[in-house]
Amino acid sequence: MSVSTPIHRSRYLVLGSGLAGLYFALEVADRGPVTILTKHRAESSNTGWAQGGISAVFSGDDSSNEHVEDTLLVGAGLCDRDMVVHAVEKGPGLVRRLAERYGVRFDRVNGDETAPFELGREGGHSRRRVVHHRDMTGAEIERALLAAAHAHPNITVHEHHTVIDLLSWTKVDGSRGCFGVYALNNRDDRVEAFVAPLTVLATGGAGRVYRYTSNPSVATGDGIAMAYRIGATVANLEFMQFHPTCLYHADANTFLISEALRGEGGILRRGDGSDLMAGRHAMASLAPRDVVAREIDAELKRAGVRCVYLDMTHLDPEFLVERFPAIHARCMSVGIDMRKDPIPVVPAAHYMCGGVVVDKYGRTDTPGLLAIGEVAMSGLHGACRLASNSLLEAVVLASGAAEIADDFARDAPEIVSPWNEGTAQNSDEAVMVSANWEELRALMWNFVGIVRSDKRLERGRRRVELLREEIAEYYWKFRVTRDVLELRNIALVGHLILECARMRKETRGLHYNIDYPETLPEFAHNTMVDKRTGPRASDHKLIT
Repeated sequence: MSVSTPIHRSRYLVLGSGLAGLYFALEVADRGPVTILTKHRAESSNTGWAQGGISAVFSGDDSSNEHVEDTLLVGAGLCDRDMVVHAVEKGPGLVRRLAERYGVRFDRVNGDETAPFELGREGGHSRRRVVHHRDMTGAEIERALLAAAHAHPNITVHEHHTVIDLLSWTKVDGSRGCFGVYALNNRDDRVEAFVAPLTVLATGGAGRVYRYTSNPSVATGDGIAMAYRIGATVANLEFMQFHPTCLYHADANTFLISEALRGEGGILRRGDGSDLMAGRHAMASLAPRDVVAREIDAELKRAGVRCVYLDMTHLDPEFLVERFPAIHARCMSVGIDMRKDPIPVVPAAHYMCGGVVVDKYGRTDTPGLLAIGEVAMSGLHGACRLASNSLLEAVVLASGAAEIADDFARDAPEIVSPWNEGTAQNSDEAVMVSANWEELRALMWNFVGIVRSDKRLERGRRRVELLREEIAEYYWKFRVTRDVLELRNIALVGHLILECARMRKETRGLHYNIDYPETLPEFAHNTMVDKRTGPRASDHKLIT
């Protein structure tokens, strides 16, 4: 039945409260009211879990050209060079703005607030260029930007609101476009409408599509799923980055062991103490993430072991505690002292390099809809992301989006159709949701994981489609809950990952298919999917 649906209006509607969403909101808030929706607490974002830092050129022995070339090399031929140059050139100024305008406390040389930034190094970087706050960079960025957002009178943050779907102009007057969302207030199970001339997807990643992930529980690919359903183009979803080093422990199986440890000299070792990466890559343990993750995966299968080890014991103990206090504390909490003990590690799903296709301003091909941060595919990352380019992309796209935010002058309609739940009933079968959730994540890990084959992809496709049928039936039969909405979204994202992976008949970057072990020049294109035209291969520059 249809019931009264509360309608909230603002000038800018932002979905997500990580770096991208908060930075955009702060940059436009002086122009008009901004509404931010987040499905859990405001600080519960992927940004808050980012340990390493944000890459930008500050050192005298570094250059923008070197940063560009490192990014292109790791991206394995699929980066948009124009976007890479744009991001690298914008980076230093935006990092300074985060520090000077919004109070982000990046580490400085010798702890002197007037000194230059202290720079770390991570995998794939030829120079030290990672600006950081110890090993808690994301949490520090989140702290500073949330404080600024809460202090601004034009920004309203609604926590515990799970977006159901984007509102489409198609259902109003037949035209393409977005004017807001329906969202479930998780506190009282009431559906509300939030409308605005401009909706900004800043919903983060999709690591929870996989059984093993470094991502928080909120990373269920919601933005990708919603954008696809409204008709926006998504691309390159086969390029899920598996971080090589998540802590292997029953009580801490989603805790990330930052690449910065390898940047400071950490060595990956087998159980017998031998160097895992010796002779496997010129950068050894600092090789790009796709290379290291595959080597670890191969070792686990070859030796029949559960983990490999990251050895920091040859480094200065006091330095380790000072530089990596959060990692040290977490390891100590489960009985691992990295000053004396090698850290057991395994790969886990970490970062989605594909996403909703955008230009350098975050524009999608759906009017009134922008996408910024991990949910977006701007061309910066290509087939594999260079470490710490993620926070760089988030702030670059957010800055660009703020520049063009007022290009969308079409006001939302005066009348918004109330949420119609039809004959939906309350469910007494929550076990079905949890069972489908576990089955979906397991089959994505087993069939669309670090190493793939045509047979695995086909088996995965068939099983995902069966699950999607069950989930769709459940969605329409019962009243919506956050669990059901997230399950619906990860099932669709799983389907889209498979569609992209099945199109790529080669091995490139993060997509490793044993049936096509070579990287082929004729496949140097992007795998794209949208509801109107289906899967296709194309240059991603659709946004003009």
